[in-house]
Amino acid sequence: MDLTEKYFYIPDSTDNISFLTEHLFRQQTSSWQLAADNYKGLEKTLTRRLHICGMCFVVQFNPERIRSSAAKVDAKSISERKCFLCPQNLPPEQQGIPVCVDFLILVNPFPVFPKHLTVSQLQHTNQSIAQNMGTMLDISAILTDYTVFYNGPKCGASAPDHLHFQAGSKGFLPVEKEFAEMKNRLQTVKYKSVEISFAADYLRRMISLQSNSKSDLLEAFAKIYGMLSTLQPHEAEPMMNILCYADKDSWTVHIFPRIKHRPAQFFEQGKNQLLTSPASVDFGGVFIMPRIEDFEKITAENIIDIFNQLTINKTDFEKIIYEINKIK
Repeated sequence: MDLTEKYFYIPDSTDNISFLTEHLFRQQTSSWQLAADNYKGLEKTLTRRLHICGMCFVVQFNPERIRSSAAKVDAKSISERKCFLCPQNLPPEQQGIPVCVDFLILVNPFPVFPKHLTVSQLQHTNQSIAQNMGTMLDISAILTDYTVFYNGPKCGASAPDHLHFQAGSKGFLPVEKEFAEMKNRLQTVKYKSVEISFAADYLRRMISLQSNSKSDLLEAFAKIYGMLSTLQPHEAEPMMNILCYADKDSWTVHIFPRIKHRPAQFFEQGKNQLLTSPASVDFGGVFIMPRIEDFEKITAENIIDIFNQLTINKTDFEKIIYEINKIK
């Protein structure tokens, strides 16, 4: 297909892509009925706040997200459906802005955030972060009003066969404020210009990187990626969710190492089932429930249990801390 028909605008090197993205958002939510309806519906979304171990979790009832929460991501199901991120399969109304050479900024029509984007690669390639962390940093430096996130192929990505990131309104996820408040109390080590902090008691265990140097961040991330790979040698990539946001010339990156895709509650039957498939947004503190019955009944104890199942265990997390303390 002629890709230019999917382009809302083709920026040149002097254009402000963040500014153009706001125009794209307004255009898509006014002219594309599906997006307009879902963003308007988001304003009336039901939420509950649960305070767990001194942390705030927002539980959001969002029925449109059932496509993601209940997505069939086994190899057979993926092979039998068209990839909904490939340009030729996008809805006729959907347009985007080219960015980072071969990515396309799209308005996500099934939002969690007040403004929710998908940034997908034009080519159909597998979800993978090892060679694409630099692109994630670049996107966050361009979209400074957004938090950019990555869901690993077995960590909530509903299209594990197509490389993509998502981005949502900065400040929406509780983890951003909570990290700023607790950073001075966390164990921290320095690698070149990168401050690496460890949240061992943050329920879902988190490794955070902060630096104004892209190259140093990429080096530190590669080392941590390698350490996590040794814990999961049979995985194509170590299981993780990543959040990233930029402030002027510096970045903050939160890595949530995982050991499991979906909790036992997802596979239960009847009243014991909770249809939840946590990904980056959930790890960031906004728990998405696509069914009203699950929204109403989920408890703090459920969330604690779910994260205990999904997140890296304490022993392995301490191994990672030990190894990071040795890097030079």
